[in-house]
Amino acid sequence: MLRPGMRHLCATALLTTLAGCGDDGTGNVTATVSISTNPSTTQDTGDTQDPTGSTAAPTTSTSEASGVSDSSDTTTSTTSPVTSSTTDGPGTSTSTTDPSGTSTSTTDPSGTSTSTTDDTTTSTTGPLPCAEDTLQCDGNVEKICDGMGGFKSETPCPEVCAEPLGCVACEPGTNKCEGDQVMVCNDQGEWVAGDSCDPLLGLACDANFGQCVGACANLGTSYIGCEYYPTVTQQLDVYVGPGNPYAVAVANTTANAATVTVHRGPNQVAQQMVAANSVAVITLPWVTQLTGGTGPTVKVTDGAYRLRSTQPVTVYQFNPLNADVTNDASLLLPVNTWTGNYLAAAWTHWNPYPGFIAITAHQDGTVVNVKAPKNGVPTQAGGGIDAQGNGNNITLDDGDVLQITSANGGDPTGTIVTANKPIQVIGGHDCTQVPIGTVACDHLEESMFPIEALAKKYIVAPPVQVPNNALEKAVIVRVVASEDNTTLTFTPDQPGNKVLAKAGDFVQLAQSTNKYVVEADKKILVTEYMVGQGANFGTSDPAMLVAVPSEQFRSSYLFYAQTAWSANFVDIIAPNNSMVQVDGAAVNNFAAIGASGYSLAHVKLSNAGNGSHTVTSNNKVGISVYGVIDYGSYWYPGGLDLDVIPQ
Repeated sequence: MLRPGMRHLCATALLTTLAGCGDDGTGNVTATVSISTNPSTTQDTGDTQDPTGSTAAPTTSTSEASGVSDSSDTTTSTTSPVTSSTTDGPGTSTSTTDPSGTSTSTTDPSGTSTSTTDDTTTSTTGPLPCAEDTLQCDGNVEKICDGMGGFKSETPCPEVCAEPLGCVACEPGTNKCEGDQVMVCNDQGEWVAGDSCDPLLGLACDANFGQCVGACANLGTSYIGCEYYPTVTQQLDVYVGPGNPYAVAVANTTANAATVTVHRGPNQVAQQMVAANSVAVITLPWVTQLTGGTGPTVKVTDGAYRLRSTQPVTVYQFNPLNADVTNDASLLLPVNTWTGNYLAAAWTHWNPYPGFIAITAHQDGTVVNVKAPKNGVPTQAGGGIDAQGNGNNITLDDGDVLQITSANGGDPTGTIVTANKPIQVIGGHDCTQVPIGTVACDHLEESMFPIEALAKKYIVAPPVQVPNNALEKAVIVRVVASEDNTTLTFTPDQPGNKVLAKAGDFVQLAQSTNKYVVEADKKILVTEYMVGQGANFGTSDPAMLVAVPSEQFRSSYLFYAQTAWSANFVDIIAPNNSMVQVDGAAVNNFAAIGASGYSLAHVKLSNAGNGSHTVTSNNKVGISVYGVIDYGSYWYPGGLDLDVIPQ
């Protein structure tokens, strides 16, 4: 510590030297430089430690109008642009600055420090001025920098200030509710409409989070959903009428009752409650613009039905519902799984009956492009589609349907359909023989899976015969390429072309009851077709199935099988040694599918109930559901996941 008589002498000496003064020449001496640009800034030298390393008592700071401070019983120093700071003993600190920027910092023996800086002190350690015309937000005030440390303008914002935009309506990335409408703040700071929290989907907008909440919010990608678009497709006119209805079966997968509402355009056509874990069948009017005659290609405004449920459900459409001689059914995919990329399958035109592709939109302003296989196939022109099955920039609004029909010699299989917004694609045939020349014809239809959900590996297995359930029914299989230069491998090997040169090309395997695995180096679509009753493989005529890749298998299913059929079956493809139950009963009749690691079981379903059935397993399995009568049948996947599978 400085002796009292030395205080003035040491301070004076420091005006011209960098040396620090100790009381006896043994004190520790340090030198620092401090220049401040803010006249009003008071700087603290920080905590001071004694030789044991302990921290000094809390520091306090005072300032007078003259910029000079003094305190009794303290050590005071004046600092120049070169500051000398001396510490000696516990709690003692001294620093000096020259008179052009007089600063006094003192610390008494208890560790209390007082420092002041006058109006002429400058510092080079502060932030640099922002560049001219840079926009900054100070709370809710928009400021424009002048490049010299000040601002050209300062504007209070009526809503919010967001950098680098300035005054805007909202902070980008935030949400809010306006009734049942979610409003989203876009990158320009403007409120735009987001999701609509539709009460018919059991949704409401949560003001705390600015998002839709309810059982139908944030659904995963599977065949279970809350919003669907049942779509009537081509059917023989004689089987269209009130006594032979078109219908959908709605299976409620939850423990809560669901309210199902169906509209066509703005008009409500049905509403029904579906009890928990049960199925309800809803009949709907035929749409004659889509069923009537055998063409041409048409675009029908509000041609599809819009079905909404307050709980997650699965939906199957029957064309027609009754067990009849020309019939098929489709598993419908919920809107939340739709994309804008599809590879379609149908069947060869059987004069005068066409193959078809039906495209349905969910949003207004959906722009659709259609590319026929082989650069073109004979097609009945209309609705923006030419005579070779191609069409560009065809606009569909919510609920509109574009149904493309083949001409003599044409086959829509391999058509690639793309859109700027999500769409539904159904492929099939008015009424056809499989193979051509085999009695009798039957209606075909099936929902196409998005290309994103297709895979490179599938297991092919035939259905069972009726009435001899110990035998299996032959099928014809098509494998369709989604990309050019696709190479196929069959295990065990199957006769047929193994290289598909162009996207949309397909190989058709001759009818057989073979079971095998088909793999490709690029994504493929695989479809199976039951042969007609005249082929002598038991009761039933043609029906169509889109094969489900093992990557989209599930461990549980709730599905529907119409009880009016002579016999209904569920076929199960499961990893070897899986424990599977159908309606709570163990399945014990699995047979291995070669060396694939999978086994197949045909399970006959009881017609005693309401048509509702379950499959559960300790492993993920694939299922298909079908029913047969004399000269009639339907066939569809019982369900699947629709996850995006990488290319």
